[in-house]
Amino acid sequence: MSDECIHGLEGGLCASCFPKAAPEIVPGVATRASRSKSTGRAPSLRSSPSPRTVTLGGPNPTLSAKTATAKPATAKAASTVKPVRSTKSSHDNVGEQRIYHVTHIRNLAGILNSGRLLADASDAWTARPVVDLSSAPQRAARRTALVAGDDSASVACYVPFFLSPNARLWDSLLTESNDPRLSPEAHRSPTYDFVILVSTVKKLLDAQAGAEKTVAASVAVANGDAAGALTRFGSAPETADRMLRSLRADQESQKIREAELLVTESFPFELVTLVGVANDKVRDAVRSIFAAEAHKPKVVVYPPWFHAVEETAAP
Repeated sequence: MSDECIHGLEGGLCASCFPKAAPEIVPGVATRASRSKSTGRAPSLRSSPSPRTVTLGGPNPTLSAKTATAKPATAKAASTVKPVRSTKSSHDNVGEQRIYHVTHIRNLAGILNSGRLLADASDAWTARPVVDLSSAPQRAARRTALVAGDDSASVACYVPFFLSPNARLWDSLLTESNDPRLSPEAHRSPTYDFVILVSTVKKLLDAQAGAEKTVAASVAVANGDAAGALTRFGSAPETADRMLRSLRADQESQKIREAELLVTESFPFELVTLVGVANDKVRDAVRSIFAAEAHKPKVVVYPPWFHAVEETAAP
């Protein structure tokens, strides 16, 4: 029998299903650590250097070195020196940002057949999605909304991603709200028929950096519904990076739930690192769809992504 937990993780990798036992404390055992009282607090075991950060605006920045003036220290007192830590906060490292694309399980075969997610206006379509999540008026609005002003590409030329698993549009589907952006077929589909394809900004940028041909304005960020009249876009690398940092600075705000990250033309399926599903039955179905594929992203059961924010917050 498999030792896999309900969330799709093998063995004891899931902290929820396989919590670690509390450490046993043996009273009355003296240690030699008390000698450190004369030299100050022992150095932290978490003093390993922070990973290099990734931005949308260009190559990874190098942390600036700061020179501090200090009194000469003896070898014995060296252990009291605190490790140098990065001054960058978590929202500065945009590479860590997860991106989410919601689709119907019946659309997976078409995605695997082409090997990528395609933008609505792409010429590479051989067959349209079996279940279209967007309504016809919403498709039309995104085909006329321009990302970077006159003569620029429309929103429909980009593959859309949410920046939060609690995105407003996805929440409208979960709560069965009468959102005109969603198609009647999407409204009729059970929640557990949807899957969430997950990747990261770093994964995307690393792939683009290794590509032979770099497409200008290949990544854009919208601070709201990309077809909205008041939505602002970060289409140049620097402005996209700045907008994404601003959105990440307040993960609890409503702005990140409404925002989108847009990828020009297509998004390779091999960049999908994780697929979130609602239950075990759907997980098994998705795994069978991936069975013959060279790239098999992790398929995990994660119910919180399939419960509306309003339902979760209700007393």
